Amino acid sequence: MTATLDPTAPTAPLAPTAPLAAPAFTERYLLDPAVNADPYPYLNALRDHDPVRWSPLHRAWLVTGHAQLISALREPAASADRVGPLRDAVPEGARDSAERAFGTLSRWMVFTDAPNHRRLRQVFQEQFSARAINRYRPLIERVTRALLTRRAVPGRVGDLIADVAKPLPALVFARWLGVPQQHHASFWYWNAKVGELVLGGAQEEREYRTSLQSLVNLEEYLADLVGKRRADPQDDLISAVLAGGQVGDRVTEDEFVGMLTQMAFAGGETTSNLIANAARALLLDPEQLAAVRADPSLVGAAVEEAMRFDGPSKMSIRLASRDFELSGARVRAGDRLFLVTAAANRDPARYPDPDRFQVTRADTAHLGFGFGAHFCIGAALARLVARSALEFLVTEYPGLRLEGTRHTWQPSLLNRSLTALPVQY
Repeated sequence: MTATLDPTAPTAPLAPTAPLAAPAFTERYLLDPAVNADPYPYLNALRDHDPVRWSPLHRAWLVTGHAQLISALREPAASADRVGPLRDAVPEGARDSAERAFGTLSRWMVFTDAPNHRRLRQVFQEQFSARAINRYRPLIERVTRALLTRRAVPGRVGDLIADVAKPLPALVFARWLGVPQQHHASFWYWNAKVGELVLGGAQEEREYRTSLQSLVNLEEYLADLVGKRRADPQDDLISAVLAGGQVGDRVTEDEFVGMLTQMAFAGGETTSNLIANAARALLLDPEQLAAVRADPSLVGAAVEEAMRFDGPSKMSIRLASRDFELSGARVRAGDRLFLVTAAANRDPARYPDPDRFQVTRADTAHLGFGFGAHFCIGAALARLVARSALEFLVTEYPGLRLEGTRHTWQPSLLNRSLTALPVQY
């Protein structure tokens, strides 16, 4: 006999089930090749797990939440003065040549705190304003068109980084700074080697010696250039700042030259990465690319969205000058803080649908250029150069497309930098 079920009969209550346990969080090294290649899934998980987390692996606080990162950047005890740890990383055998180089680094604005930072920055503030930078728009557009005409021939396959993203900011910045064309090769070689020192690329004693000497060479070259511009002013940044009368008054000439070495280093790297990452984001998303092609006025918004979505810098580093509290975490004097802007710029508490690249996003604010006192002084120039490059590429190269979508990235805690971006023009 087969039993039948009575649909009107009461059913026995289900036994209560235990709540599902949250998946365990496993910390990963930020330079793990998989994380370096695509950091966002891990950074999202890290931020969601704990937006201010002590990392034994990195021996630092990892600050990944948007609100928490803003708080850290507003905290006076989160010091930008981190020349000491850079000096400590130099191998013993190379330290005999480090004193002068690190004296120069100590004059970089990026490594100073208030009130000294404000004093140094004010010397350049007027020349870096959007109004002053906009004077160079015709020059930047001429340089962009000439470079693309020469290197990006329609139908040809090439590397957008080597062809455009690297040389364009270098050409513009060298012209703006006043470096003669015949000196460009040495100037940018020294800058590349300084980058290895500051960004952690130097590992061996020989590499440190080369980087340290390159910083000394760069400082000597710029000091000589300052002397020439005093005697014979030109239409360039150095001449304009000297004409303002603050060098020798508000800052010493050594401080001025030291700050110029920082600007020479920063003038190319960030903008190169921005151009490459923005072009990649557009070329990976046909809908967004089509929107910008249909309305080129969206190029500026595309640059800002690229800064948020996959910007040229992943983090900045601070040192605690004294004990303080950050979102309930007790930070101790001497602790390092990794302020992970790449994670904060995708915080769903701040941005709707944050993992989507959207050039029509209503709120284009981001932390890609920093925040507060250390907001990037060169942001206006970087934006203008990146917009010029993207506008020419999307409007005058209708056949522009990626040659493959598997890309490799430089191993770096700080920078988000492609090794190459193969395209067909």
